Amino acid sequence: MSASLNAAVATTVASDPACAEPLAVLGRDVTVPLVTGGEVTYAALDYAASAPALQRVWDDVAAYAPYYGSVHRGAGYLSQLSTDLFEQSRATVAAFLDCRPTDQVVFTRSTTDSLNLLAAVIPADCQVFVFETEHHASLLPWTNAQVSYLNAPRTPDEAVATLERALADRDPYGPALVCVTGASNVTGELWPVKELAAAAHAHGARIVLDAAQLAPHHPVSVRDLDVDWVAFSGHKLYAPFGSGVLAGRADWLQQAEPYLAGGGASRKVSRREDGGVDVEWHITAARHEAGSPNVIGVYSIASACRALTEAGFENLVAREQRLVERVREGLAEVPAVRVLSLFGDDAPRVGVISFVVDGWNSSHFAAALSAEYGIGVRDGLFCAHPLVRTLLGSEPQTQGECGAPEAAPGERSLNAIRVSFGAGTPDEHVERFVRAVKELVTDGAKWQYRTEEGRCVPAV
Repeated sequence: MSASLNAAVATTVASDPACAEPLAVLGRDVTVPLVTGGEVTYAALDYAASAPALQRVWDDVAAYAPYYGSVHRGAGYLSQLSTDLFEQSRATVAAFLDCRPTDQVVFTRSTTDSLNLLAAVIPADCQVFVFETEHHASLLPWTNAQVSYLNAPRTPDEAVATLERALADRDPYGPALVCVTGASNVTGELWPVKELAAAAHAHGARIVLDAAQLAPHHPVSVRDLDVDWVAFSGHKLYAPFGSGVLAGRADWLQQAEPYLAGGGASRKVSRREDGGVDVEWHITAARHEAGSPNVIGVYSIASACRALTEAGFENLVAREQRLVERVREGLAEVPAVRVLSLFGDDAPRVGVISFVVDGWNSSHFAAALSAEYGIGVRDGLFCAHPLVRTLLGSEPQTQGECGAPEAAPGERSLNAIRVSFGAGTPDEHVERFVRAVKELVTDGAKWQYRTEEGRCVPAV
């Protein structure tokens, strides 16, 4: 467990979150029909997939929309205004992440895009070390590198020791990169990022932090954690639209060919006498931002960063921890429920909890939560197949999809149920979820369900 993250969680939990209110998000008043009759306010408890956009972010984007213009090199007023807003957003994100003065902030489409960008710029002889516990966005991009997949650790100390052994044993001793999550998208557990970074640097390696599940729930300081890069997505940080961030050291980014070739990435293009083309690429973040950028998406990320900062991350973390404890206490009261964990019950975690229910197909259980209680959760393998398989005790070669396998209601499925929440979650949604779990386990579903294209759906 990272000492800095652990200390911050302990501090915020010790504060009093009782008076904290959830932040206003879009969709908070949406009602959905129940198969049993009537309607209910939708309980969005799938934040780990996409968090609802903050109302503040939506309002900021709506206020800017009439002034939208193409950024960079435009002479018109709206273009100049949009360019200023775009670059100010870069500075806002850098401040939100507590970046170093020499770090670059590159805007991408998502965490996946950010990590694929980094994979494209690492040195040709770079060795990559990644735990099997990673989301596929962190696990899969390193196709052009020599990759060492590390077994799932069962304690934070074991994670550090495993990495240290792997780095010490590498041959040849050349450039190396460690990729690690800040908070698991399956268990919500916080990883010992600062200690892993220290281990990486002690062995001459660099480290990139997948903060997709950490940044929306907890402050992230590039300087304090001493990571080389950090990646996250706007759609998990309460911002709409397809945008993401890769922030960190500039050298590998500047030395590599652009991730995408095209306008914006090129500083100067000229024809040669032999008929070819010479290109001089930018050395700034623009080098990897070819094409017309997603200005509104970028602005929405910056707006979310400001909103979370101004709301006081201490209060947000403290309130979320209270919700985490309420869910865990409620699930612990149901013997049929098993919560998935790598590091144990006492491990600090964000608002992401996965579990299985004895006697239930996970898709069936999730379908019943939605259809009978208006609660949206997620079931499946959460694009972290090796980790979920390890936690469920299945064979490594067992096949599975991100969604539910084709198993009928009542049949065992090799997947899990995930409930996730955050700054916009009302207490009532959590209470309804806990109550629904208990009722479904005790009384069973009130409706009949059938399998359709691998998913359980209400029978009509």
